Amino acid sequence: MLVLGINAYHADAAAALFADGRLIAAVEEERLNRIKHCAGFPALAVAEVLRIGGVSLSDLDEIGIARDSTANLRKRLAYVVKNLRKTSRVSGKRLRDRAGLKDLDEQLCEACGVPRTSLRAPVKRVEHHLAHAASAFLVSPYERAAVLTLDGFGDFASALWGVGERSNIKVQGRVTYPHSLGIVYTAACQFIGFDRYGDEGKVMGLAPYGEPSYADFFDRLVKFTDDGFEIDLDWFNHHTEGVETGSDEYGSPSFAPLYTRKWIDQFGDARIRGGEITRRDHDIAASLQNRLEQAFVHLAKLIHKRTGLTDLCLAGGVTLNGVANGKLLEETPFERIYVQPAAGDDGTALGAAAWLSARAGESRFEMKHAYWGSSFSEDEIRRELDDTQGLQISRLDDEDLFHETAREVADGKVVGWFQGAMEWGPRALGNRSIIAHPGHPRMKEILNARIKQREPFRPFAPSIKAERLSDYFDSSHESPFMLMVYRTMPDKQTELQAVDHIDHTGRVQTVRRSDNERYWKLIDAFDRLTGIPALLNTSFNENEPIVCTPREALDCFQRTKMDAVVLGNFMVTRHDRQEATVTEQSNAARR
Repeated sequence: MLVLGINAYHADAAAALFADGRLIAAVEEERLNRIKHCAGFPALAVAEVLRIGGVSLSDLDEIGIARDSTANLRKRLAYVVKNLRKTSRVSGKRLRDRAGLKDLDEQLCEACGVPRTSLRAPVKRVEHHLAHAASAFLVSPYERAAVLTLDGFGDFASALWGVGERSNIKVQGRVTYPHSLGIVYTAACQFIGFDRYGDEGKVMGLAPYGEPSYADFFDRLVKFTDDGFEIDLDWFNHHTEGVETGSDEYGSPSFAPLYTRKWIDQFGDARIRGGEITRRDHDIAASLQNRLEQAFVHLAKLIHKRTGLTDLCLAGGVTLNGVANGKLLEETPFERIYVQPAAGDDGTALGAAAWLSARAGESRFEMKHAYWGSSFSEDEIRRELDDTQGLQISRLDDEDLFHETAREVADGKVVGWFQGAMEWGPRALGNRSIIAHPGHPRMKEILNARIKQREPFRPFAPSIKAERLSDYFDSSHESPFMLMVYRTMPDKQTELQAVDHIDHTGRVQTVRRSDNERYWKLIDAFDRLTGIPALLNTSFNENEPIVCTPREALDCFQRTKMDAVVLGNFMVTRHDRQEATVTEQSNAARR
């Protein structure tokens, strides 16, 4: 049983392939066409997952797309009839947005370079939020669990909750259009100048620098109910003007402002991107994040009360907020939480395929790691190195490779780490990562100046051996996909100062040897050299999607001031690189 799932004409277009109920491959379109958050048809991703799986389009039994215009139809029609004047313009835009969905079969065949007669599999629609729910529960370790999804909107809903049991999900409730936590968060981000798609994560990092001095405002903006939540619609225009979509200068999706004039009357002029970040902006971020965390806790408690369960599966773009996810373990009865790595809309491709596989009676699959993308052989890596000039290249056996790479990092070097299959989801998790010393007092500044060029308030993340998590963080709940934020233990804050955020928290990735042996061995080698069982881990890129190929990794290395890059068993440095230890760099900084 071969099932292809796709997310098309929605941000983070992607494809995933299941065979006999098990995930075989999953890839985001952005990794291949190099356009962040690509929102078109995932032609390259479809071709790539089929290539990885060693199958053709004609071999498929079913194709699922995470979009169903008939979902929530009764509520949709009731809303349209009640608000006919307001919705006429919005409905026209939605019809135009969906135009590309009419000829999916032709687009699939074109992507694979085959005639229309090659496609025998039917294309089936899966409701957006049901796909989100399936993407979490059906690949989780739980036989029975509560399920919660949260995002902007999809198929007229912004939230769904229910109970997953074995291979089924029983929906118990939804929050439908026009109420949405995702809309609230994005609108506030836009108002304080973070208006690019995906900037919500930046505002999560900014929030600890402010105080929730506008808590009363956000309390009024988002009201909690016995059935979920409602938002004060006077402050938003998505339901009256529609969501104006386009693309920015990089080709990424973009939205026109979602907030109304009332925000300006309340707070003054909106901040322009790149302008000074004021105390007001810090405090809006803090107040927004505070209300989101309260909403998470409210919804989780509501679901627990109705289900009595202590295992929870999360999905949807809003659940990429690791700070809010972490609060659930502290403030609700839930004891275990599962969030798969592509919790955003890319994950609906996975969910659509998982749902159709389950409907066909296939057994469930547990996703323990995120390495489902493109991989490259040693010969392929060697060919790229042979075509590259001006580099010093050494091939090392595993033991020497891990030791020498760990020694480079211990000496304060910044190293690109390119291994195995590419990660699924927005986080680099040890196969397409840039790694550095987590305790270096200036490493955050070094990385930003030399490679990442990120806002100084954004933290870097730690990867830590799973068995040492509770020694360094106030939690024993593993976080393999870097989607939980935990408090750093007070006596470890100096050891982890490059990854310890201003509020003494870390967005943690726990690494099990059984899930990624090479990355675990690298962390272990660093532990033996320094006594620290963790590395600073950030994505292998520079203002672009995470690198996919060896060529992209080498290009990123050569145009930045990275000290070394490791591709498979090859260590690559520059002939003219400057040698400097941690001690020498620290002394230079003091001088």
